Amino acid sequence: MKIRRSHIADPYASIPSRLVLRRCLTFCLLLILFPFGCKSFAPATGPVLPSIGSPARAFPRTVTDDAGRTVVIVKPPQRIVSLAASNTEILYALGLGSRIVAVDQYSDYPPEAKKKPHVGGYASPDIEQIAASTPDMIFATGIHAKSVVPNLETHGLPVLVVEPKTLEEVLSRILLIGQVTGEEAKARALTQQLRSRLDQVTARVKGAPRPRVFFEISTELYTAGPGSFIDDMIAHAGGQNIAADTTKPWPQLSQEAVALKDPEVILLGNATGAESVEKVRARPGWQTIAAVKSGRVIAIDADLTHRPGPRIFGGLEAIARALHPDRFEGAPPR
Repeated sequence: MKIRRSHIADPYASIPSRLVLRRCLTFCLLLILFPFGCKSFAPATGPVLPSIGSPARAFPRTVTDDAGRTVVIVKPPQRIVSLAASNTEILYALGLGSRIVAVDQYSDYPPEAKKKPHVGGYASPDIEQIAASTPDMIFATGIHAKSVVPNLETHGLPVLVVEPKTLEEVLSRILLIGQVTGEEAKARALTQQLRSRLDQVTARVKGAPRPRVFFEISTELYTAGPGSFIDDMIAHAGGQNIAADTTKPWPQLSQEAVALKDPEVILLGNATGAESVEKVRARPGWQTIAAVKSGRVIAIDADLTHRPGPRIFGGLEAIARALHPDRFEGAPPR
C-alpha cells in the first residue's frame, strides 16, 4: 500500500477512541479518554466515503483519513492491527475478526478480541511488535497521529487514522472502514441498522423537556464538553449538557462549578473504581443539586459510551432512557 502525506491541520486536544476497562485505575481511564500532553488532529478534508447504495469500486482505492492523510489502498488488507478498542469493535462488527492479527491491550470486545496478540498499550503501542505482526493495514486513532503514525510510516507500515467525534461520524467511519477493507455491503447494512436506532431515539425524545445533564467521566470530575461525541450523544438523547459552554472537549470541573450549574440528571460514566451513587449524593455541597434531591444520579455502562463504535448507539439509548424514562415505557433495553 502506498501512503501520500498531505496537509495536516493544526492539532487540538481531543478524546481518542475509547478503550476503557472497569477494573483499570482512574489514571488509566484518564489516559485512555484524554491523555494529557497528547493531541489529535482535525482532518484537512473529510474521509472519502462510498454513498449508500453505491456499487463497490475496484481496488486500488484512495481515501482521506481523520489526520488529513491521503492513503492508497492497493488491495483489501488481510493482516490487520487495531490500536484502539473502538476500531476493533467496528472490525468485528463487519465480520473481519479473522483478519485481525493483533490489537491494543484494551480491545476486549467481543470476547474473542481478548485472544488476539497484544501490541502494547493504547497511548504508546510497541512499534516493534506491530512490525513483527507484518500487517498490511493498521487502524489508529487521533492520539497516534502526531508521533506513532510517523514512526509506523518510517517502518514502511500502512496506517489509517479513524477518529469520529459525533454519532454521524461514527456511521461515516464505519463506511470508511468498509471501503478500505472491501466490505462496503456489510458496512452499509450495519450503518443502516444503527441509523434506525438513532432515528428511533430522536423520535422518542422529540418535544420533551431537555433536562440539564452532568456526565461524569471520572471521579476527578472530568466531563464531556463541546466537540466530544458524548456531548453529541447527550444532545441526541434530549438533554442539555452543563459543560456545553466550556472551551475543551474534555474539561475538568470543580464540585462548586457542578453545583452552580444545578444539573437535573447526573450520569456516572466512570469505568474504573466508580464511586457509588450514594457517595456521589453525599459529596459536600451537592445536597442542593436538583439531580441529588430528586434521586436522578444514574450509573451508565462506560463501555457503551466511551468507545465510538457500533455499541455507542446502545449508550445513546441508555442515556435517553435515563433522561426520559416516560418516553421509553414498554420499550425493552437493547
